[in-house]
Amino acid sequence: RSRMKKSDYYAVVGKKAHLTKKASKDAIDTFLAEVVKTLKKGDKVVLSGFGTLTVSKVGAKDVVPFGNSEKRITVKGHNVVNFKAAKPLRKAIW
Repeated sequence: RSRMKKSDYYAVVGKKAHLTKKASKDAIDTFLAEVVKTLKKGDKVVLSGFGTLTVSKVGAKDVVPFGNSEKRITVKGHNVVNFKAAKPLRKAIW
């Protein structure tokens, strides 16, 4: 399996949108920064035909580290990002 890095996306978007590599880098970085800013506010990001990103809170919990049943540690509550694929994306992949 291969994977695409951010620099690969810069090249692909630049080529397909007829942009310079710098212009495509700026566009992608701006888009990602806005997504992060929106999620930090607690709002959801809806990308029609692709999916929805949301943030949810995970409460604090006690866990037992693997292989050490005597010791318990508490993991603090934190935020996690959830992604729900839109129907067109699900159909394209599955």
